[in-house]
Amino acid sequence: MDWLNIYGLLILVVIMIPNIIYAIKCKDGFQNKFENKTLELFEQISRFGSFGFMVINVLYFGFWFDNALSVYLTVNGFLVSLYCIIWFACGKSESLFKALALSIIPSAIFIFSGIMLLHIPLIIFSILFAVCHITISYKNSIL
Repeated sequence: MDWLNIYGLLILVVIMIPNIIYAIKCKDGFQNKFENKTLELFEQISRFGSFGFMVINVLYFGFWFDNALSVYLTVNGFLVSLYCIIWFACGKSESLFKALALSIIPSAIFIFSGIMLLHIPLIIFSILFAVCHITISYKNSIL
């Protein structure tokens, strides 16, 4: 896979489609009721770190078992499909299920991808992203 992970890029493009559609349809955007500037800062840093390292291979060791690429594509394909289905099925509803599902699934995609590729920076950024993103989504959902 050299330095560019084209599969990671495709995964990011697909999971961004519902987000872009939401941003176009809902001009007012998302109301952040849980205001924790430190957590929000770490979420943004880890989000862009995860995005970047999904595409750019730096300090990674590559797939570590036979047929790992097939497992990587199958599991990520399932998770991306599930993410898109939940986005469109839940629509504009604001529920705890939607908030958690739409934060846990991308976190799982990033963590799983990091583990499958033994990609150290992706693992670190994705774990930080998961903690921050899931916490913020949960808090916003219950407030």
